[in-house]
Formats: sequence, structure tokens, C-alpha cells
Amino acid sequence: MAAKTCCIIGHGDIPSGALERVKGELKTEILLAIAEGYTHFISGFDKGTELIAACIVAELMTENPALTLEAALPCRGRLRTTDALFYRMLHRCSIVGIHSEGCGPACLRRRDSFLISEARRVIAVYGEREAGKTAFTLRRARALGREVRVIMI
Repeated sequence: MAAKTCCIIGHGDIPSGALERVKGELKTEILLAIAEGYTHFISGFDKGTELIAACIVAELMTENPALTLEAALPCRGRLRTTDALFYRMLHRCSIVGIHSEGCGPACLRRRDSFLISEARRVIAVYGEREAGKTAFTLRRARALGREVRVIMI
């Protein structure tokens, strides 16, 4: 039986005053997904929401070996970061996918389309912006009938 898959998307710029609340709500949503049978989690590994979610899933993997984490990187250039947390979390992944060789808006759309095509549930940290990557991905997820859980910032 295939694993039930959940992806986590969201803004990279979470206001500092909301950061602890968002972390707590993300953990609650991830734990709820696990309780409902989700075992495979995909993160876009962007700063903010997506790396925070990867950290939460990685922590929970130590208690639950059935869980898997997948990094969906938009392009090979994302590997040029100097962020130590990015690399620590990347090493915890069962799967690392690179969705484009070149970087640019098209690679982000390709990666985000992959996220919602693979996931039955989408957890999003969102601040009601009409434009941008998170808004686009949420609209696509809803259009495809995915279950969407939103944490507002």
C-alpha cells in the first residue's frame, strides 16, 4: 500500500512575533496528519515554513520510524546555500528530488506542481497574499481537490 503523503508549503518570512505560534500549530497539524495515517511528508526546503516543518518531521521520525521525509528542491542551485540547518535536514531525507537544473520562476512552479500532485493533504502557512508562490500553490491544490489545512500568519 502506498504511503499517504502530505506536503508542507508556506511563507519564508514569518514575522518574529508569530514564529513560536506557527511552529506550535505546524507541529499540531503534522501530528494530526500522522494520527490520520500520513507517513510521507514532502517539504520544498525553502527558508521559513518549509525548513521548520522539515525539522518537526525529522524530530518525529526519531519516535516513529515509519515516517519519511522528502526534499523537493526547485533547482540544483538551491544546493549552493550556506545554511547549516538546510544540510542537516537534507541528510535526514529518504528522498531528495531536484525538479529543474536551471533556477527561476518556472522551476518554482514545476516544484510546487509536484508537491500538490503527490500530496493528498497540503499544510500551508499563509498570510492572505493574493500573489506569490504560496497563493499560487494553494489555488492549485484546491482546484485539484486536495485537502488543505491553513495556518494563518
